[in-house]
Amino acid sequence: MPDPSAATPRRRLSKQKRHAQLLEVARELIRDMGTDEFTLGRLAERAGVTKPLVYDHFGDRSGVLAELYREFEAHQREMLGVALDHAGPELPVVAGVVAGAYIDCCLAEGRELADVVAALAGSPTLSRLRQEAEDAYLAMCREALEPLSGPIDAAGLHVIIGAGDALARGALSGRISSARAHGALTRVITAIATEDRHDATQAAS
Repeated sequence: MPDPSAATPRRRLSKQKRHAQLLEVARELIRDMGTDEFTLGRLAERAGVTKPLVYDHFGDRSGVLAELYREFEAHQREMLGVALDHAGPELPVVAGVVAGAYIDCCLAEGRELADVVAALAGSPTLSRLRQEAEDAYLAMCREALEPLSGPIDAAGLHVIIGAGDALARGALSGRISSARAHGALTRVITAIATEDRHDATQAAS
């Protein structure tokens, strides 16, 4: 008979699967205790692996947080792409889809994302990541909106990010409902998309 006291062999995963597992455990830890208490040692303990293995995957604590942020941004773009694939070719519809994807993704990530961003605040890594992510997201918004609205000012596009973040924080804290956040952001996006059209009409009159 097998010796019941024998330790169960640790399941070996491919590097890619182990990386994904560690990120999921990191997300759980941040959800449970916030980023202030998050360390690579605790991550290794919760995941049941050695600390050197965690360092091999991420380098340091900021490396884990940066990876979590990249995952969020990739998920946000994926959600937007799927939603746009099923949207009708009308500006109010597309504006609503862009707004809904932004708010829904922020709410799905919950407070963990806000904790990750706060923990990385001021770091060159986060500044670069956020700029790259915003540029990619806004490029998708421009591609979806401009065929229906005409050219959109770059400064106006960046308002979508600022308004979306503020409204998502309000919804996460319970100060406003997700439906109100969605509606408000839809109106912001519609106004931005039609601003130049209104200016051109006024100039011609």
